[in-house]
Amino acid sequence: MNLSKILKNIFLIMVASIVLTACATQKKSTGKMQGDVYTGKDTVKYLASGVADRVFFATNETVLTTASRDTLRKQATWLRKNSKINVVLEGHADERGTREYNLALGERRANSAKDYLMTYGISSSRISVLSYGKERPVDSGSNPLAWSKNRRSVTVKAN
Repeated sequence: MNLSKILKNIFLIMVASIVLTACATQKKSTGKMQGDVYTGKDTVKYLASGVADRVFFATNETVLTTASRDTLRKQATWLRKNSKINVVLEGHADERGTREYNLALGERRANSAKDYLMTYGISSSRISVLSYGKERPVDSGSNPLAWSKNRRSVTVKAN
């Protein structure tokens, strides 16, 4: 292995570490729990603190990662315990690509998460899908770290 390949691998490992660190941050919940059932109105706040509310995707991908599947399994467990709550899966993309392409990609990402939740017993009637494409970035930067944060599906409470 030559020096340039070694340096490239080190760089890729560093970028992956930064991305994973950014994805691991969580928010605190303001809702109340009674046993395992959430009694607050804001599913997003509970999911963001008790169970992650979002899963992330690779560039131009809709395939769920191992970490994403783990997060969705936890969401499914929570949703089974809170059977009266319906959710919307919001699909997002990074800034690259056309508006139309990113809307379609966001929809495929949200549907990928929906399909996985359904395999764990969550009825499709409780899950809606909505794509924002690149229109609602969480990070407005134009770099690989910002793009990795924006390639996501977010679970929010349906109205």
